[in-house]
Amino acid sequence: MASDIGMQLAEDQIKVLEENFTKVTKHPDETTLMLIAAECGLSEEDTAKWFRLRNAQWRQAEGLPAELGSVKD
Repeated sequence: MASDIGMQLAEDQIKVLEENFTKVTKHPDETTLMLIAAECGLSEEDTAKWFRLRNAQWRQAEGLPAELGSVKD
């Protein structure tokens, strides 16, 4: 599922990202983002991008508008 986000990530990176997305937060603050990025070995920018794309996917799957900020999850 995460592979259709369009970023080339290793399976273990996706696993960490997905785990944080489902168990920690869908909207990581700067500190959390930094920790997740370090854990995955990704830049904070790439990690933030992944979360944006993943959130859009999640909202679509939930039948919500895809724009950020339209619905608080």
